[in-house]
Amino acid sequence: MRHRIGVIAGDGIGPEVVAEALKVVAASGVDLDVVDHDLGARRFLATGEVLPDAELEALRCHDAILLGAVGEPRVAPGVLERGLLLRLRFALDLYVNLRPSLVPPLDLVVVRENTEGVYAGEGGALRKGTPHEVATQGSVNTRMGVERCVRFAFQLAATRPRRHLTLVHKTNVLSFAGDLWQRTFDEVAAEHPDVATAYVHVDAACIHLVEAPERFDVIVTDNLFGDILTDLAGALAGGIGMAASANLNPARTGPSLFEPVHGSAPDLVGTGRANPVAAVRSAAMMLEFLGETDAAARITKAVADPVGLTGSTSEIGDTIAGRV
Repeated sequence: MRHRIGVIAGDGIGPEVVAEALKVVAASGVDLDVVDHDLGARRFLATGEVLPDAELEALRCHDAILLGAVGEPRVAPGVLERGLLLRLRFALDLYVNLRPSLVPPLDLVVVRENTEGVYAGEGGALRKGTPHEVATQGSVNTRMGVERCVRFAFQLAATRPRRHLTLVHKTNVLSFAGDLWQRTFDEVAAEHPDVATAYVHVDAACIHLVEAPERFDVIVTDNLFGDILTDLAGALAGGIGMAASANLNPARTGPSLFEPVHGSAPDLVGTGRANPVAAVRSAAMMLEFLGETDAAARITKAVADPVGLTGSTSEIGDTIAGRV
């Protein structure tokens, strides 16, 4: 089967790592019809456009989207994050952010709610720039949004050998949002007696990830906590240059988006020092979601052993492709 893939190579090292990911996919034998989309800092600086409606509609037509990285020091923080990345998540209903950490000593997957919480954009500012300035940033949690994320996490946990799912939140302080998450989690748990469950406060979860990561199998959590926990897990598993992620629309009403966790790293552009492993892992997650399970497994196995994955960006890509 030939898959139509939208590629947003983006900024900085994005084009470099995406090129290696596509090289590895080609080596796996999977046939991709790649359509490039010029989005990111370069386009914004040239035209003032972040994600035009026509470009969004074109992206909807793909089977999946592979993104390299976006960001550039000349673009103010939040412009691309909210205007491109978050808009894609909301518009394409990419409500599950899936981040595996499969590098020893970690063997866990975080299911992060991806379209609500504090990233939903609720809030505002009053009297900005004065001594009496007020800023609010609300956390939006709906029963539908929480439940569909929790159900996905239970279904995922049921497929893994340990069959264990941990809810991470801060229910002792965030008593409204935390209560909704806890009640929803408990109700869905009753439908999955084959999955063992636990609850851990987010601060304690950070400690456990460092001191005893083996206690976790699958974690489900809200948007902000998931963002923090997965970056920590990535650092523990060799750095965010190794960390992949999937922004999933499990209902498949539109394309899902796959991207490395790292940023655009403009200081590494053209040096050959950018690690493409995270982009390659993200491409493997994309293939698995598209049903190319054999190719995805071969790519995942090829990057599982870091021994020998040295040299320049392209040399690492060549090594992985050779293993596949």
